[in-house]
Amino acid sequence: MPRNLDLTALRSFVAVADSGGVTRAAGFLNLTQSAVSMQLKRLEESLDLQLMDRSARTIALTASGEQLLGYARKMLGLNDEIHARLTHQAYEGEIVLGVPHDVVYPVIPQVLHRFNAEYPRVKVQLVSSFTRTLKEQFARGECDLILTTEDQCDAGGEVLTELPLVWTGACDGTAWKQRPLRLAFEQNCIFRQGVQAALDKAGIPWEMAIESEQTRTIEAVVSADLAVHVMMEGTSPHHASVVQHGGALPDLKVVKVNLYVTEPAQGSIVANLAALVRQSFQSRNVPALA
Repeated sequence: MPRNLDLTALRSFVAVADSGGVTRAAGFLNLTQSAVSMQLKRLEESLDLQLMDRSARTIALTASGEQLLGYARKMLGLNDEIHARLTHQAYEGEIVLGVPHDVVYPVIPQVLHRFNAEYPRVKVQLVSSFTRTLKEQFARGECDLILTTEDQCDAGGEVLTELPLVWTGACDGTAWKQRPLRLAFEQNCIFRQGVQAALDKAGIPWEMAIESEQTRTIEAVVSADLAVHVMMEGTSPHHASVVQHGGALPDLKVVKVNLYVTEPAQGSIVANLAALVRQSFQSRNVPALA
């Protein structure tokens, strides 16, 4: 059965080693001399080792004590870091993160999981909406950081990755073969007009099968093979797949995934969340997001 070291006794041991005596250590720790002496004795008994050489007027460390001292400093340092991280008021509060519907998966759940593990006292409110709406909310100070899907990146933002748009439809579906081509888009989807222009340029007739503000509605229509949709490469949900059209549909543009962070964020929890978002996109070596 594993045995656990007493951190309180370790702290007294380090204090005695640093100060050179029990009396000074007791004053530093705001304890009595007898309490410090008892902790040292208990530590030696638990390890079955003599840690202090008490033969001289000044207490010195034995060889075992010297070896323990390095470990003790590391353990106490980690203990203090954990305590400060989880209890300091700077690590409390709420952050609002805005993300377009089509880039929530697969990166954002991983980011939220990692951030919660590091900052369990901080609440992250996830707002999922359209890029236009998110940028308006960010400008009003309603979001601390947002991701966007855009052709360009505005001042103050940074490009995390660039992904091509792809045609998506029901798994093994045939809706992409129909003419006019039936489309399913949210009314505020930033890709909608560009897709329609690409079809017009290619001479492919099209019609809107459904217009909705709800992404779930669009997903239902596409999964039923009643229409096709457009998403960024690697972000298709499980109920849809990339249409292998063999050139029957036009190629689409490449879209930037941008990050905007409120100012000033340097050194703050917001900056730490932004760093996790940035690292998660980079570590996936996009465009392989799937």
